[in-house]
Formats: sequence, structure tokens, C-alpha cells
Amino acid sequence: MDTRIDFYPTHQHGAYKLRPGRAYPFGTTLVPGGVNFSISSGHATACTLVLFEKGAPEPFVEIPFPEAFRVGNVWCMVVFDLECERIEYGYRMDGPWDPGAGHRFDRSKVLLDPYAKAIGGRTHWGQPPDWNDLYPQRARLIFEDFDWEDDRPLETPLADLVIYELHTRSFTAHPSAGVKHPGTYAGIAARIPYLKELGVNCVELMPIFEFDEFENSRANPETGEMMLNYWGYSTVGFFAPKAGFAATGPFGMEVDEFKNLVKELHRNGIEVMLDVVFNHTAEGNENGPTLSFRGIDNQTFYMLTPEGYYYNFSGCGNTLNCNSPVVRNMVLDCLRYWAAEYHIDGFRFDLASILGRAPSGAPLPNPPLLESLAFDPVLAKCKLIAEAWDAGGLYQVGSFPAYGRWAEWNGKYRDDIRRFLKGDEGMVPVMAERIQGSPDLYGWNERGPTASINFITCHDGFTLHDLFTYNDKHNDDNGEHNRDGGNDNHSWNCGAEGETDDAQVNALRQRMIRNALAILLMSHGVPMLLMGDELGRTQRGNNNTYCHDNELNWLDWTLRERNSDLFDFTRKMIALRKAHPLLRTGEFFGTSRSPADIIWHGTQAWKADWSEDSRALAFLLRERQAGQGGNSTPVLYMAINSFWDALPFELPELPGRYHWHLFANTSLAAPDDIREPGEEIPLQENLQSFLVGGRAVAILIGRPRLPA
Repeated sequence: MDTRIDFYPTHQHGAYKLRPGRAYPFGTTLVPGGVNFSISSGHATACTLVLFEKGAPEPFVEIPFPEAFRVGNVWCMVVFDLECERIEYGYRMDGPWDPGAGHRFDRSKVLLDPYAKAIGGRTHWGQPPDWNDLYPQRARLIFEDFDWEDDRPLETPLADLVIYELHTRSFTAHPSAGVKHPGTYAGIAARIPYLKELGVNCVELMPIFEFDEFENSRANPETGEMMLNYWGYSTVGFFAPKAGFAATGPFGMEVDEFKNLVKELHRNGIEVMLDVVFNHTAEGNENGPTLSFRGIDNQTFYMLTPEGYYYNFSGCGNTLNCNSPVVRNMVLDCLRYWAAEYHIDGFRFDLASILGRAPSGAPLPNPPLLESLAFDPVLAKCKLIAEAWDAGGLYQVGSFPAYGRWAEWNGKYRDDIRRFLKGDEGMVPVMAERIQGSPDLYGWNERGPTASINFITCHDGFTLHDLFTYNDKHNDDNGEHNRDGGNDNHSWNCGAEGETDDAQVNALRQRMIRNALAILLMSHGVPMLLMGDELGRTQRGNNNTYCHDNELNWLDWTLRERNSDLFDFTRKMIALRKAHPLLRTGEFFGTSRSPADIIWHGTQAWKADWSEDSRALAFLLRERQAGQGGNSTPVLYMAINSFWDALPFELPELPGRYHWHLFANTSLAAPDDIREPGEEIPLQENLQSFLVGGRAVAILIGRPRLPA
């Protein structure tokens, strides 16, 4: 075969043959006979490629980019005859050291390629690094040779999702997980049957972009245990899966292992959503390390004050300048890469309000990045979900720039449901908004109920068990004298702070947990569960477990047997949601585009009590034609009693031939608290009312009685 003429070397540096490279794509690309290296900087004056043998303390060669290899602000070069699987690479950048003007070039630093698709240096989770390493996280080359077979993103309608938020390591790190490779992508793959049994159809993975678990690591002053950057909300490399989460990471196979996880989840009907952090990086403030962006083009990548200091809208020391065209293009390139090369189904954006800030920090009325993401053709079928606030005080729940594409973590849903459940006054009117998909937030702009990602708990805060076990946070194990973590938890300990042997308190707690799950899964919008809530997982009152690689975060799988009734309740509630399209529509009830209505009731049928001291609410969901002309679609009724005593709820009249059937009643002890969908208990004909216990909920199904 003839060698392609355009890949003959034209230059030489010592023993290394070179030629001018291609400016795009950035990063590294394998070409015939060599590797194309491409990196950009708007303010550097020169660039040098630094090549290492894997793990070697010193580079084996440094190759300056000839000026002729520069295209605009891009240095690009092909180096021939490299042993791709044995090398790591970085860059040195020359330029001014002028912090006041935003420039922090330092040629003594070896810098990580922002487009690196694999990163060494932290390939063994929790293994202390060499603190004297001149290049701690090292870019590596990969081969895009994974066999996806016929896999593709699932494109499940947003309205049909039940999202399960999990941490890759926490899911299987506990010894009870019983997997061959605990705490890894392979560990999750081994537990896919559990996720299928539960019924969730989307996993939202907490950050899996490469991060350094030893960033800000320290010994706990009380216990001496090493506390890590466990959650990973501090990105080192945006294009590389975390090697320390891979069983094969030490062998450089983390890319294939993660792709295999995605393929196996898809094969089982489960989408994969990534929690992504584009609001800041691991380089911190002026006192942080120079790893990559700061040394490549600090003024371009970060939001800086007029004096050259870092704006800190992230609460983590720096803020990425996402609406700079250069950074905006990097974010687009990154997400396109994960969507195309990893078949990712969607992205949840941490502190997404930052993405709508101008370089000065001011909120933009039409943020270019958010618009670009919404209309990008590669991302056209990806879910885009915003955490619609930031640490600088910009709160946009209900007003995030959506462009018809963005959904939001509905923080108001979380807070309002919690307040209602614990019995706060004046919550019934707002509960009605949250249950029907928050039309007060998403109706005025025609975004619809699927704009609302409904959750009561997430990684950031109490677990569902702890929400009803603690009035106050107990974060002493974090070594910050209980000052960290949120104080506005809207939690209630049900009469005793912490774990107790009091049978009545424990029964009430179990009831409250079930009430929360039932409301979440009966609400219009998109429900999200926190890993382990279906099993009663506890963090012992810690609402900010960001630094713990231990049982505070790990899922204890022995709970599967100990709390099997809670798992069973959650599974059946998810099954009910899947069984009834009424719970999964993309339109608000009662609108001309919706085929169904929601009718509000109280303890009296057709008369909801919206008063300040009301703590009871009921609603009925029905297709408009139910019971007419042969239409026998079921109607759903839910009665919610947040009052401390039992209350009789007058039942609305059903269409002819319809009868009430009991699906769930949380005032009953397991296993009588819930049935399988379709196996509900028939109630007496012409039943006029139903007694709902104190702090309990009941779900009834109205349909023609099945033949005996």
C-alpha cells in the first residue's frame, strides 16, 4: 500500500520526525504513522510538547513547536513513530507573568492538555500520590476502538424517566455489595439487576470526569482518618473518565470499562446521565495549583476581577469564563464528545446559573452558552438539566433560560414538600402547585411539567431516612466544627433526635418516609430518587458528606434484607407510575392540550381547604372521557393527611360501573401498606369516605371491578 504523501515528515528535532499538524480537533488525534498534537492559547508566546514514559519522573524529550507550526492561536504538530500506549504528554507555555493583567504563565510547570481523553496519576483510587511529582496528572493517548455493537442513546421521553442519583464508588464500595470490583464502573454493571428490579430507568452519576481525590485532603482532627475530595465536584480534565473509578484503571482501560457500563445499562433499558461541573476547576484561587487552564491561558479561561483576582461564584475558589467564545467552544466540544463517543443520554449541570454569567459576573439576558447547548445538533436528543442557582446568590428556579430544552432541579419542590410533610402551616396551596408539576414556575413560559425535576433528597443534604430522624445537621465528622452544610433542612426528627428504640417514633418515621416516596412518585414532573433512600440508608445526620470515603457514603447492601418492606414499597410506587400514563404526561392537567384533568378535594369531596391551618389535601386524576363510551381507563385518587390525627376523606363519586380499589395506605404496617399495581384491594361498593390515619397518605384506584 502506498504511504500517504501528506503524512511524510518535513521537520526533525533530534531523533524525532515532525510535520505541521492540523489545528482541529484540539487534543491528540492518531494519524498515519504518528500523533497530531493541537493546543490553543490566546496569550502565550511559545509552546513546548513534553513527552514522558508512563510513570517516569522526568520527560524523555521536550519538543518546541516551530513558529511555522502555529495557526492563529493554535500550536499543532504531528510527531511520528511514538509508542502511543507507553507515553504521557504535557505542555510548557511561555508568556508573561502579570497577575494584575490576568496572566500567570510559568514555564517551569508541565501543563495538562484540557482536551486529554485519558489522564494518569490517579489510577488507583485512594493511593497517596507523590507530592513532589513535577507533573501530577498526566495526559494519555487512547484508541477509539470500542465495539458498541448496535448500542445508541435510548431517547426515553423525559416524562417517562425515573432518575436514580448515585455515586460510582459509594454504590458498591461497601463489603456487603458482593461484587468482584467494588467501587468501580464494573461494580455498577454487576448491580444492574438490582436497578431493574427497583424499576428506575435512568441513573444520574455524580461526577466521573477526572478529579483528584487528594485535593484539599486532610486528616480528621478527631479520628485521624484521611478525608478526601470524595464527591468529585472539582474537575481536573473534562474529557477523561476518572481512572480511579475503574477496576482496569491501573491498566489504562478506564475508557473501555466506562463505555461497557453505558452499553450494559442501555441493554437493560436504563439511561445514563452525567453530573457535570463547568462552573469551576480544580485549580482553585490565587493560592491553588497550576495544573492546566491557569498556565495555558488564565485570562481566557477564568472570570477575573479588574485587579486579576478570581471571581468565586462557585464557592470553590474560581469561576470558569463560560461565555468566552473559547471556553464556550470547549464546553460544547466536551459534551459533544461524551454524547457521540460514550453514548451519554443527558447531562445535569452543577451550579448552572454560573453558565449564564458574563465575564464580569453579571447575569446575561440571553446567555450564548446555554443557547448553543440547547440548539446544538449533536446534543439534540440529550436531556439538559440545570441546577438553577449558584454560590453567588443567583437563583433561577422557574426562570432559567430554557430555550425550550432545559429542565431544572426543582429546589422549591424539595423545600415545599418537606415543609408540608412535617406539618408547617400555609402549605396546602403551594403543595397543589408542586404536585401538578409546578405550573406557577413552568406554566407562564409554556415549558410544561417535564421542566421540573422533582426531588425530596439528593447527594447534597440529608438522606430520606435522616430527614425524619434529625432536626439538626450533625457534621462533626467533617472536622469543621459542624459549620459546613446547609442549615435550612426543613427536617423533623418525629420526637427523638437520632436513632431510638421507641417503637412509636420509629413507626412514625417509616410512615413519613413512605409518605414522601408516594407524593414524589404521584407528582407530575420527573421524579429523582437518591441512592439508598429505598433501603433506609443513613448518614447519621451528616448533611454534607463530601469528604468521606467510608460507611457514611457507602451503600450498605444488608439493608436490602433488613428494610425489604421499604424497598418493596418504593418498587411498587415506581411500578404504579409506569402503569398509569396519567402520571407521565408532558402537559399540565386541565389545559386544552392535556387529555386529563386534576380535581382538588379536601376532607370534603370537591372542596379543598386552602386555609392557613389546613394540613389535608386530596386530588383525583382522570381522563376526560373515563367511564364514557366504553372508555374504562382508571382514575387515580390520593389523600394526603399531614395532620397528627386520623381524618375521614369524603370520596368523590365515580363514573358508573367504576368502584374504588385500595392501592396504598401508609397508616397500615407492611406488607399491607401497598399492593402490586393491578392487584389492588376492592373496597365496598358505593363507598362514601375513607379514613386516612394521622400523618399518612392513601392512594385509591377507581376502575371497573375485575371479575372474581
